[in-house]
Amino acid sequence: MTPKLTIRNETTSDITAITEVTIEAFKTLEISNQTEHFVIEALRKAGVLSLSLVAEVEGRVVGHIAFSPVVLSDGTPDWYGLGPVSVLPEVQQQGIGKALIREGLSRLKDVHARGCCLVGHPGYYTKFGFVNTPDLILEGVPPEAFFALSFDGKMPQGTVAFHEGFMAES
Repeated sequence: MTPKLTIRNETTSDITAITEVTIEAFKTLEISNQTEHFVIEALRKAGVLSLSLVAEVEGRVVGHIAFSPVVLSDGTPDWYGLGPVSVLPEVQQQGIGKALIREGLSRLKDVHARGCCLVGHPGYYTKFGFVNTPDLILEGVPPEAFFALSFDGKMPQGTVAFHEGFMAES
């Protein structure tokens, strides 16, 4: 029997667990500078952590996903950045990350967001409808690692700026 997965909004009592999950999830990834937990902390402190969800199994936080607003150079409003998304290594490959992403995107649509973008592993995010587009770029990021998903069928053009919290290193 598979334990029941619950996805819910973070609470202040989850902050330590979110930090621990994020550190563990990125600890062995070569593409990571292991600063993702600082990014979440900086976004939370700046008040721009628009959506922060935890995945819980049997009362234990095993995953987390964050969304924050992005600024588009063409002035298109109501777009968000996804990330980071973290799942404890011992429960990865069980659909927890996918469930977090799907729930987060659904909640963004519920608040009338117009789209979402992210930096991620090529090949993974296309299953959620994300695409690489030459019309929207994140400077300094290879096009094959930058993805966007329009909720209203209109893809903005220009450059994307994530919140400065994404530069946090401590």
